[in-house]
Amino acid sequence: EESQAINRLQSGAIVIAGSGMCTGGRIVHHLKQNLGRRGCHVLIVGFQAQGTLGRRLVNGEESVRIHGEDYRVQAQVHTVGGLSAHADQSDLLRWVGGFRRRPAVYLVHGETEAKQGLQTRLRDALGIDAVIPAPRDRLNLSNMSLTSRGPAPMARRT
Repeated sequence: EESQAINRLQSGAIVIAGSGMCTGGRIVHHLKQNLGRRGCHVLIVGFQAQGTLGRRLVNGEESVRIHGEDYRVQAQVHTVGGLSAHADQSDLLRWVGGFRRRPAVYLVHGETEAKQGLQTRLRDALGIDAVIPAPRDRLNLSNMSLTSRGPAPMARRT
């Protein structure tokens, strides 16, 4: 009820809402109500993955699709850098380099180009041959073996 009441406000409010990539939760409804308002400001903090509503807003798209409807973006979108919980490549290299023995490294999170770049830097800087598993591959942590499961199935809409 409180969240719905916020959507009825016409001015004078600061809404702080979670959902890092703007893909679910109350933030989506707040964006639907406010993206079309010229006097509205949207502040996005942290990394926004490709393909997410948050990334489309950060990229300055003039129109975005939310819940099957198109919304014209008239609000001003701002970003604050440096507050992401993601480490950069230098931080990760420093961390991995701190181990006495070189660990097995599997890169399973992030965008493809970023994973490939980190894979190259791990090899060049530390002599580590990091593996980038394919979607649905299985990693057995007890013996560090990787089993290919084939391509991921297509998502079904319900």
